[in-house]
Amino acid sequence: MTGPKARHVPVLFNEALELLRVRPEGTYVDCTLGLGGHAEGIVRRLGPQGRLIGFDRDPEAMELAKARLIKAAGEMGEQAPQLTFVGEAFGRIAAYVEPASADGILADFGVSSLQFDEARRGFSFQADGPLDMRMDTRSGPTAGQVVNETDERELANLIYEYGEERGSRTIARAIVRGRPITSTGQLARIVASAVPPMKHIHPATRTFQALRIFVNRELEEIRALFEAAPQLLKPSGRLVVLSFHSLEDRIAKDSIREMARQGICKILTKKPVGAGEEETERNPRARSVKMRAAERLGTKGPRD
Repeated sequence: MTGPKARHVPVLFNEALELLRVRPEGTYVDCTLGLGGHAEGIVRRLGPQGRLIGFDRDPEAMELAKARLIKAAGEMGEQAPQLTFVGEAFGRIAAYVEPASADGILADFGVSSLQFDEARRGFSFQADGPLDMRMDTRSGPTAGQVVNETDERELANLIYEYGEERGSRTIARAIVRGRPITSTGQLARIVASAVPPMKHIHPATRTFQALRIFVNRELEEIRALFEAAPQLLKPSGRLVVLSFHSLEDRIAKDSIREMARQGICKILTKKPVGAGEEETERNPRARSVKMRAAERLGTKGPRD
């Protein structure tokens, strides 16, 4: 793989792999392959007895990641680990990973660079594109369907709940009046006209976040991962997650604290790990990242 995507370095690359503590003979799960950056780092630390299981529900991302990882494994010759690819959302991890089999689970939540940078995917208002926003383009309602078919009250509720947008009612009213809405640019203009300008972000940022989360059921997928992870990790196995907004991080923080309270794991990150100044200068999207990690204890399961 060549070009900018091949050179893409994921957020907190070294820090994530250090916390994951990759062992050459271990089994590791990357829940969000994206462009394969974190996963390649894992693969190159594994040996012939090792295994990577990679998830991504985005067919385009999966193909790019597979090509990258197969190439990396090929360069390792006889030292190459086993690779398994699953084209499903990571919330279904328990259907593909055996109980107590994983030495580490990594998840990088949110939108990948591939999705965000392609106008035709409809995730961003930086360039005009169709209102899609589906990570899995094979199924499910598009953001356009949600925007044009949801009643005003429900639309306001989802913008408030998933976007933490105080002006959700005003925005929902403007959206309903502006229907039909067919493009990201049109939606962004409608939202911007409905609420006052904001200092640091575009007025449509939270609305776009809300629609994306709703369309992809992102928070449900995250909750399903945390529910499954304790049963899938070996004793001393590690869970490392990267969040990019408060809704994701709140679930991560609360879930890890609850696992620690139940004696299932110990917390490895007393405070979330953030990106340094050099990384945020190189990649502005890293500004909001919060990484948390936990280690599975013993063989104890959750308390009843």
